[in-house]
Amino acid sequence: MRFEVWAPRAERVDLVLDGGARAAAREEERPGWWAVEAAAGDGTRYGFSLDGGPALPDPRSARQPEGPDGLSAVVDHDRYAWRTPWAGRGLRAAVLYELHVGTYTPEGTLDAAAERLDHLAGLGVTHVELMPLCPFPGQHGWGYEGVSLWAVHEPYGGPEALKRFVDAAHAHGLGVVLDVVHNHLGPSGNHLPAYGPYFTDTHQTPWGAAVNLDAPGSDEVRAYLVGSALAWLREYRIDGLRLDAVHALRDTRALHFLEELAAAVDGLADELGRPLALVGESDLNDPRVITPRAAGGLGLHAQWNDDFHHALHTALTGESQGYYADFAAAPLAALAKTMTHGFFHDGTYSTFRGRGHGRPVDRARTPAYRLLGYAQTHDQIGNRAQGDRLSAALSPGLLACGAALALTGPFTPVLFMGEEWAAGTPWQFFTDHTDPDLAEAVRRGRRREFAAHGWAEEQIPDPQDPATRARSCLDWSEPRREPHARVLAWYRELIALRHARADLTDPDLAAVRVAYEEAARWFAVRRGDLRIAVNLSGEEAAVPLGVPHARVLAAWDAVEAPGADGVLRLPPESCAVLGLA
Repeated sequence: MRFEVWAPRAERVDLVLDGGARAAAREEERPGWWAVEAAAGDGTRYGFSLDGGPALPDPRSARQPEGPDGLSAVVDHDRYAWRTPWAGRGLRAAVLYELHVGTYTPEGTLDAAAERLDHLAGLGVTHVELMPLCPFPGQHGWGYEGVSLWAVHEPYGGPEALKRFVDAAHAHGLGVVLDVVHNHLGPSGNHLPAYGPYFTDTHQTPWGAAVNLDAPGSDEVRAYLVGSALAWLREYRIDGLRLDAVHALRDTRALHFLEELAAAVDGLADELGRPLALVGESDLNDPRVITPRAAGGLGLHAQWNDDFHHALHTALTGESQGYYADFAAAPLAALAKTMTHGFFHDGTYSTFRGRGHGRPVDRARTPAYRLLGYAQTHDQIGNRAQGDRLSAALSPGLLACGAALALTGPFTPVLFMGEEWAAGTPWQFFTDHTDPDLAEAVRRGRRREFAAHGWAEEQIPDPQDPATRARSCLDWSEPRREPHARVLAWYRELIALRHARADLTDPDLAAVRVAYEEAARWFAVRRGDLRIAVNLSGEEAAVPLGVPHARVLAAWDAVEAPGADGVLRLPPESCAVLGLA
């Protein structure tokens, strides 16, 4: 087979294979590339030696059996016999479920997660969104410090296990979205700088030097990232990619990397004959991220909408620290704006940032499903000092209200694993760094960060302690017990209603109507012929829906349909969905 690698700085490149080395030749037509042919098959271990140095893993390795620092292994993707014919599943009318393989089950493997797919199919979600799977040092971690962007973390089961998982998900009718990280790599186990200018000091990011998207050598770096993305979609039959923190991709070129990636993914979708999606995590509040390329945008298909989360979170909890401050002054007003206009900050002043932020969404040409809405995510839970979920502070009734707004709202809903049954387990920040200096630096940094907000050092979980990861694993006995079982039934009912009623997936953001009373803490939404009402207060609320003939389709607590006055009387911390008769 042919082995090739981009190493523009090297004077000599050797393929290390079967305990021996053979010289690679320069590729005259491709500057910086080296190639050599050698007998090899699936599982063959190999690496590249640069200028007589130690064997390093292949940057495009599809498997790292001994982790990021070990030799690579050949993967013959054609060996896997796919069992499930799959035409794909797009984002329109989707409900996503964010899942971390390492804590979804105590085993922490893809095969163990696949055994729980019947739960997700029964819940009614349409797509499983897997948090990053690329190899990282150690066994356990969030996955956002991966280094081999074409490979699958070996403790999760490696490439074959991912194919089995995707195959099983498709058999359940579930699409699969994979979270990928292009904005930084490592730092531990990252050998790319030895090969070439994969990073540049031209820009700085929170993780150090930026990935090289616009400096000399960036053509090949961009091709590396695009090739990785296409490999997940083609070789593993993944249905879409969630792009981590795209606002941290520093790119001054006329053709932005995201636009280049979107064009390549759309081209692959045409080639494969099934829909493929790119979902960006963006802090920019810039609609151009999800505006089609033909209309002058970057062409991503959707993006996370943190403004909706922040407004909903402050309305439910009353928290006002940090970035919540902008939403906490009038949380229901903030929620109303996000649900009808997409962003809260659309050019308005942000006190947290000390400047204006964002720009308006063009509701006439931006379908609402291009924005993803959620009450909880891995970031919003795991980046809290103790990784506490909403269930640690809120009553089941308030959790039900949050679910009602997220699952009947205009945006594509995203759930975080365990949310659907009000999981009592936290989801904390954990690492398994094999470099003791890095491990100690992360431990100190975590404690220093939260000490500035008044937390005592001993209250911050040690990321390196195996117990931190163990505490974060879901307890699968909870869904069978109260109050978890009741919350789970509510989520199933809401998701089924979303699938059954077209008004709940209407993409017209301008058609959404809201009413609220800040002091009384009730909020109502109109979606076509449906009305969604929530009461966040501790007292009964009289919600003037103005529809005397509406009937109750779903309710957290028993309620009577509105009388002749059109007023719905909601119990404390409760919610209901009504339809016109």
